Amino acid sequence: MSILEIIIITFVKILFIITAMLLTVSYSVYFERRISAWIQTRLGPNRVGWEGILQPFADVFKLLLKEDIVPEKSNKPLHTLAPFIALFVAFSTYAVIPMGPEVTIFGYKVNLVVADVNIGILYVLALTSLGVYGITFAGWSSGSKYSLLGGVRASAQMISYEVSMGFSIAGVVMMASSLSPVAIVNSQYGWMWNAIVQPIGFITFVISAFAETNRLPFDLPEAEPELVGGYHTEYSSMKFASFFLAEYANMIIASAMIVTLYLGGWQVPYIDKLGLGETLTTLIQVGAFFAKIGALIFFFIWVRWSIPRFRYDQLMNIGWKVMFPLSLLNVVWVAVVLMIFN
Repeated sequence: MSILEIIIITFVKILFIITAMLLTVSYSVYFERRISAWIQTRLGPNRVGWEGILQPFADVFKLLLKEDIVPEKSNKPLHTLAPFIALFVAFSTYAVIPMGPEVTIFGYKVNLVVADVNIGILYVLALTSLGVYGITFAGWSSGSKYSLLGGVRASAQMISYEVSMGFSIAGVVMMASSLSPVAIVNSQYGWMWNAIVQPIGFITFVISAFAETNRLPFDLPEAEPELVGGYHTEYSSMKFASFFLAEYANMIIASAMIVTLYLGGWQVPYIDKLGLGETLTTLIQVGAFFAKIGALIFFFIWVRWSIPRFRYDQLMNIGWKVMFPLSLLNVVWVAVVLMIFN
């Protein structure tokens, strides 16, 4: 395969991912509103299009037309840069998430991942760590005490839960003997899903994902009753929409990471033994990957409308006194399992 062909294939992958992510993020907002209405016995958005299906486009159009207000005492360059950092990090992370096995398209062998790199997990951890800078810059540059408190909370929350998340991932890396997401998915063949082999790591990672994405019950950086809107209090128009899109993009990325690391990725147990043919098998595997992500997104939304927000001291206690020791215990458990069965 020539360099030009590789560039064209990569460009097509990136274009597909960006288009799919934008549509998915937009409709995640719609589904959140519909699911919350269902949970609370309300109607939800149902006016724009059939059953409100065009509501996301109406929301984007409305935000585009709103005035972009910048506080007089804000640091204007950072105030403008912050939402784009959050959005860039959220969309870049998906580059290493594999959606399916290697397939043959028009005679070319194509991996269903934008970049199959050996250090894909480190790439994800590095970008998610950078994501908090967007929130912190937004809080500090706004010139508002509420925004500043939201930014500081985001930094403390990220540090507390990033440690637990890292140790949870360490158990997965030990099982796969690789930092490549593709190799991690392949190591979960059959029913060897990491959620079954190391349930403690799975639970700690899921809880850390809630904290990393600032979703209830861990949305302390926003906390409307305390901080008005937290770090994005002084944002309007498409800058506010960028933070909104970044939050939902992070929720999708978190779901994709949970599926990749713990739920077998695209794996459907022993489907290759059924003799369905390469094309049908691949379609089922890709469909299974997105079905798992859809189920996790529903879980994220369900939890948001079911569990009240933690206090800040409770958040810190859970992070350092519960999650951290459990994630360390998971590493020890995986080491013992490998020592016995290897």
